[in-house]
Amino acid sequence: MSENIAVLGLGLMGTALAETLLAAGHRVTVWNRSSAKADALVAKGATRAATAAEAVTAAPLTIVCVLDYEAARAVLDGADLAGRTVLNLTNGRPAEARATGEWVNGRGGDYLDGGIMAVPYMIGRPGALILYSGPRDVFDRHEATLKPLAEPRHLGEDPGLAPLYDLALLTGMYGQIAGFLEAAALIAAEGRPVREFTETLLVPWLHAMASAQPRWAEDMERGDYATEVSNLEVNRVGLANLVIAFEEQGVKPDLLLPMKEIVERRVARGHGAEGLPGLIEELR
Repeated sequence: MSENIAVLGLGLMGTALAETLLAAGHRVTVWNRSSAKADALVAKGATRAATAAEAVTAAPLTIVCVLDYEAARAVLDGADLAGRTVLNLTNGRPAEARATGEWVNGRGGDYLDGGIMAVPYMIGRPGALILYSGPRDVFDRHEATLKPLAEPRHLGEDPGLAPLYDLALLTGMYGQIAGFLEAAALIAAEGRPVREFTETLLVPWLHAMASAQPRWAEDMERGDYATEVSNLEVNRVGLANLVIAFEEQGVKPDLLLPMKEIVERRVARGHGAEGLPGLIEELR
């Protein structure tokens, strides 16, 4: 069923969202501060709005995808939000999402927040995921419209949940990248082939280690950190040895040092017999 949708912000991601909605048969009104960015979309059937307020007026659902929440509020300021839904797909923090939700509600609009777990070229393709949070009835009203963009997953009524989960997933990603960079630097220091190491050894090893994390999550929820594998004292010694090895190989251990420090702190508190999941207590 064709619907009217406004898209504010035509960077790489905003453009991908608008293109996918057009391809799904929806009537899309677009706006961007630099009007020329809308040219290609207009050629594909989109309607160009002269102002953000004009775009909002044209559709019951407005998707905002700009630099940050301050910019999102700025482009919506002055628009008539009464009776309309604002879906904010701008990356930000839970507190910003909650404040923006209140701001939109105060102007008579409904608010959904979203976290895009995909890069632009993945939008509209298998594997793309968008996390949503906000009133369930508002999400249900627009779910069918949003499905062509990515798999939709509603996390709860609190608009801060989508950015919370988004940032948590990014945290896991950055941690994995940090480990990969340090491992690659160590292998490269000896002139060994990094690609072969990564494909045949590192990636399978990381998959094997990741399979233990659901069990670790259960341990964290129970507060039970007993272990039948390497405890924190063993890991403390191992991490100290790793850092020495890095220095001997002429590689900076900078991305590894925070992990070493938190293990040492936990052991110093008398928890050396615990497993690695116990480190969450040092982060609370």
